[in-house]
Amino acid sequence: MRNMLKTLTLISVGLVAALLAGCERPPIEAVQNGYRGTGQEQISNPRSTAVKVALNVAPASLDAASPEGPKAGAIYQNVKILGDLSVAQFSRTMASITQWVAPKEGCTYCHNAANFAEDSKYTKVVARRMIQMTQRVNSGWKQHVAETGVTCYTCHRGNNIPANVWFAPKDRKYENGLLGDLAGRGLAAPSAGLTSLPFDPYTPFLKDSAEIRVNGKEALAATGADANRSSLNQTDHTYSLMVHMSESLGVNCTYCHNTRSFQSWEQSRPQRATAWYGIRMARELNNDYLVPLTDTFPDYRHGPKGDVAKVNCKTCHQGVFKPLYGAQMAKDFPELQVLAKQ
Repeated sequence: MRNMLKTLTLISVGLVAALLAGCERPPIEAVQNGYRGTGQEQISNPRSTAVKVALNVAPASLDAASPEGPKAGAIYQNVKILGDLSVAQFSRTMASITQWVAPKEGCTYCHNAANFAEDSKYTKVVARRMIQMTQRVNSGWKQHVAETGVTCYTCHRGNNIPANVWFAPKDRKYENGLLGDLAGRGLAAPSAGLTSLPFDPYTPFLKDSAEIRVNGKEALAATGADANRSSLNQTDHTYSLMVHMSESLGVNCTYCHNTRSFQSWEQSRPQRATAWYGIRMARELNNDYLVPLTDTFPDYRHGPKGDVAKVNCKTCHQGVFKPLYGAQMAKDFPELQVLAKQ
């Protein structure tokens, strides 16, 4: 009997230890960002932060090149953008893009080694458009990126394809089951923070223009086009987007909102306005730059519904409140600051 009790005790201790092993051990850091009593604190785990810091180190920029000498557009064939750079500046930019996007493959990831001028590889056509997209972000969305700006490395981090992109999810309907249509929820998807919230928070808000604010002004909405905009279903979609944004930036809700009035702009932090612009920036990039490239990409680069990869908050942020913790890489590349002629 005594041996049995010892065995049960050891088993219990083991189970408790296993349970606690999945919890975050102290210390946990809390930083007060608003007035006391408003609950505007950011909670972080120093151990997780250390990992993120190591993963968000910006590479050193290549030494600046001389603007003197002939222009790239006059020397090389089929230079449709960046042709006003000197040959030295152009070569530096190309070498930097190779480092950012295809360090293993080198120039031939985009170019035909036998004829650099031709556009036979889809990757070259896409890269040209992505340079223009980068210029657009830096020159037209300073409300979101300020003077920090972005480069190809902000999203790619040395990978051909950014690690965090999204496609329209495949249909998940149990047509002959008792559960019927899942209505886009109930699958504990990573896109919704492994919650049962709708598993596609991207299409309605980062491609389409669905309304995000869902606070109703009446107990029951009347009829008409806006009758369902304050429904629980719509609220679920909004929460799913907020979970995505929170995880993408590694912050909790009070990074933007005041807990005593989530809807009040007057009581929110300035970061909420920055996020407002970021949502619209992502929407523009998806619709104006990425979706039009759908037919340019080969079929194996398409999603389950035939769409092209698109951006969301995590594409740039990758778990931290400022991409690369605010490293100002773009300042070393003025050619990426001005939108080139198309």
